[in-house]
Amino acid sequence: MQIDLRTVSITPVRQTFDHVARRIGPNKTASRYQEGVLDVQANANFHYRPTWDPGHEIFDASRTKLVMADWYAFRDPRQMYYATYTIARARMQETAEADFEFVEKRGLADTFAADAKRRALDLLVPLRHVAWGANMNNSSICAYGYGTSFTAPCIFQAMDQLGIAQYLTRLGLLLGDVEALDEAKAAWMDAPQWQGLRHLVEDLLVIGDPFELYVAQNFALDGLLFPLVYGTFDTALTVQAGPTVSMLVRFQNDWFAETSKWVDATIKTAAAESSANAELVSGWATTWRDRAVAAIAPLMDAALGGDAPAAMTDAVTAFDARAAKCGLTL
Repeated sequence: MQIDLRTVSITPVRQTFDHVARRIGPNKTASRYQEGVLDVQANANFHYRPTWDPGHEIFDASRTKLVMADWYAFRDPRQMYYATYTIARARMQETAEADFEFVEKRGLADTFAADAKRRALDLLVPLRHVAWGANMNNSSICAYGYGTSFTAPCIFQAMDQLGIAQYLTRLGLLLGDVEALDEAKAAWMDAPQWQGLRHLVEDLLVIGDPFELYVAQNFALDGLLFPLVYGTFDTALTVQAGPTVSMLVRFQNDWFAETSKWVDATIKTAAAESSANAELVSGWATTWRDRAVAAIAPLMDAALGGDAPAAMTDAVTAFDARAAKCGLTL
């Protein structure tokens, strides 16, 4: 018996979903990212307005002062949707787990210089409360923002910040046991140098405009806090006592470098939409930059001593340059 094998090419009736095809064209094959974010936002057939906010629909672009002709103009350069996000974070978590395991098995926490350990505990562990606030804020942006391409990455950001809070908790337990967590909570609640940042975090929790909250949290506060804490301070600690703590905060360093690409792309798109948007976002960035500087400065004074003023100046200069690249005038 003879068997003939033939290749049959089957042309699909359509390349993607209709709502995606309307944006990219009917003859183009959509990426998984495009299918995951484009026009997924519910915008019709609501039964009633929220009883707690009758001035808005459940999903309403007018909750922010920012005006966009198309809220799907925002794009994540990382092309993250659920699958790519979980794969990327799984890889980063494997690295973080390996770092913690290495420090524990080699007893590096026990041999870490006492003074350096004290400096690390005093600055890093209370920041878990800041990360928790960032988790809440990004959850709020996702809930009250508009357009899936803008809001979806915010829930990823929220879960990342929760993970950072957990890693800082593990760092505290590794370097100082349960007592370190109690001391960090007491410092967060009562120590004078922490009250500016605590005030700032609590103020961010009640911002009603989702895009202003985005600028305040993800651009201004994180944009200054992460380079100073996980950059300048971590480098100083490594010079003093070696890279033990640097290994335990590698996730934060890698994470900030990655997410900054998305944050910058979002800010740049918003500012490029119109001169009114550029002026509005520039004003928000200036206001919250100044608040963040005032809140972080006492912590840097305590952590870096005489090197703090120069470190703060360098951080603000770098932040302003970053803002300028995004089309803002601070």
